[in-house]
Amino acid sequence: MNRRLVGVVAVVVASVGFLLWQGLGNATLYFKTADEAVRDRDELGDRRFRIEGAVVAGSVREVADGVDFRIQANGVDVPVRHQGDPPELFQPDIPVVLEGRWQGLSFASDRIMVKHTSEYREENPDRVEDYPPS
Repeated sequence: MNRRLVGVVAVVVASVGFLLWQGLGNATLYFKTADEAVRDRDELGDRRFRIEGAVVAGSVREVADGVDFRIQANGVDVPVRHQGDPPELFQPDIPVVLEGRWQGLSFASDRIMVKHTSEYREENPDRVEDYPPS
């Protein structure tokens, strides 16, 4: 019975440790605007981080395994190659946050998060839930 208890405790401790490691790893991702990311490209290297910018109108092009587009912040454009399907609300001229890393001069993304502006909320109240609840 002692071996079984030790085994259960070991599994629980390992699981909690793994969850903490994952949570802390996600919490320590750098967050940069497009202009900051370009400025700090050498420092960031191939580390994973989040980049923010607005999708440049006319730049979105579907490719076999995802979508290519550009984002812009403070007058600086960044070419993006996103692997996978973009979210339903993805479109030109909206702010997005991308997760990925530099791959040469392009940002290789595997996650797109669409930022909902107050203007978007006003124009599409049925598509965005109010938070916090009234």
